[in-house]
Amino acid sequence: MKQDLPQGSIAAKCVDLTYEGLGVCKEGGNVIFVEGMFPGDEGEIKIAYRRAGQLYGELTKLTKPSPDRIDPLCKVCHACGGCSFQQYGYPAQLKFKQKLVQEQFRKIAHNEVQPLPTLGMDKPYFYRNKVQMPFCLGDKGNMYCGFYKENTHVIVPIQKCFIEDERCEAILDALKILMKIYQVLPYDELSGTGVLRHAVIKTSYYYKEIMVILVMNTSDFPNREPFIKDLLGKCPEITTLVLNVNKSSGSKILGEEIQTLYGRGYIQDDLCGLHFQISAKSFYQTNPLMTEKLYKTAMDFAELTPTDVVFDAYSGIGTIGLIAAKSVAKVISVEIVPEAVEDAKKNAERNGITNFEVYAADASSYIYQLFTAKQKVDVLFMDPPRKGSDERFLKAVKTLRPSRVIYVSCNPSTLARDRAFLSDTYKVSRLQPVDLFPQTPHVETVCELSLRNADKH
Repeated sequence: MKQDLPQGSIAAKCVDLTYEGLGVCKEGGNVIFVEGMFPGDEGEIKIAYRRAGQLYGELTKLTKPSPDRIDPLCKVCHACGGCSFQQYGYPAQLKFKQKLVQEQFRKIAHNEVQPLPTLGMDKPYFYRNKVQMPFCLGDKGNMYCGFYKENTHVIVPIQKCFIEDERCEAILDALKILMKIYQVLPYDELSGTGVLRHAVIKTSYYYKEIMVILVMNTSDFPNREPFIKDLLGKCPEITTLVLNVNKSSGSKILGEEIQTLYGRGYIQDDLCGLHFQISAKSFYQTNPLMTEKLYKTAMDFAELTPTDVVFDAYSGIGTIGLIAAKSVAKVISVEIVPEAVEDAKKNAERNGITNFEVYAADASSYIYQLFTAKQKVDVLFMDPPRKGSDERFLKAVKTLRPSRVIYVSCNPSTLARDRAFLSDTYKVSRLQPVDLFPQTPHVETVCELSLRNADKH
């Protein structure tokens, strides 16, 4: 039987935040989740919908702001959702992220562990070195770009983003102008018309290098040559221009086909004293300053020694493994994306690192190969995607039994879940939240896992 939603305006006070950053309001025995409310806020809300038995509301009037509420730099942050914490003071954001990690471990891993205070930024704006923007056709043939409103395919127009590299703004403005001039229309997923699906911009922190990736549904788009020439003329700061062809109907941004239209097809950057090459499809952390703090924490937790053999899983372009290599006997790095493996090989050569072996393979299968070959591994670094690891990989870890596992995670929930799976073999030694994503509810975490009864094996 369908339950009617409560009607009218409801006076409510926010008492907490969910792991997704939604305000938790309690009123008349109901718990209502409200986006854009923070602990201490009081206001009038209306119930928007019910999902899975939970009530979700909208803030219609703020009657008493939280002491931690601030005026955001971006005036559409509440609509866009890309930086929904801009109205929440930064010290409060850092405390929330520490509590978030602690709560996920308590609820999911049933592990009462106290994380260290969250490492944050001195200036928590304009930090993202990667922009990916969809485009839309507006009134009078004008183009606009922005971000998808959360849980929708509606694009919220963005003129200036306060968490992305400021150099990207002029490039996006030039693209909008040239798309109109040369009739390079944005792709419409409903009608299947248009050609430009996304513009992806990658910037280097330490070098004046910028890569622009035009994601099209065809390589033969209208007025291709003059469009490219004018884009490079208007934006001489672009050091390489890449065309990526994506003809799929899903939400995946990049397709398989890549053409370098200008420059070398990659950019370079430095990280923890090493030099890295980043191609169009390579994964590279989006916050360079905090990534250095993240990886320094991972190295400190690993307590590397000159005789250690290190296994680096989900290794991308080899960042963690190459940083570790200078302190250990050997690093074995495994990544399933071939393009990233090629970048890792070049990065090892570029940095003169010879004790680094990288393989294009499935990490789970490779761990079993190491076990069969009786290859001892002292430290395992794992930095999986947001969905976390899987049981097959975690079972392989328990088979190989490295003495220390350093788990770098962008999702406390899947980190806690995977830690629970490993709990019969490993205990949590240290847990450090690191704020790679200021102005959002997301947090990166470094977890040190130590082998139980290590002295008996």
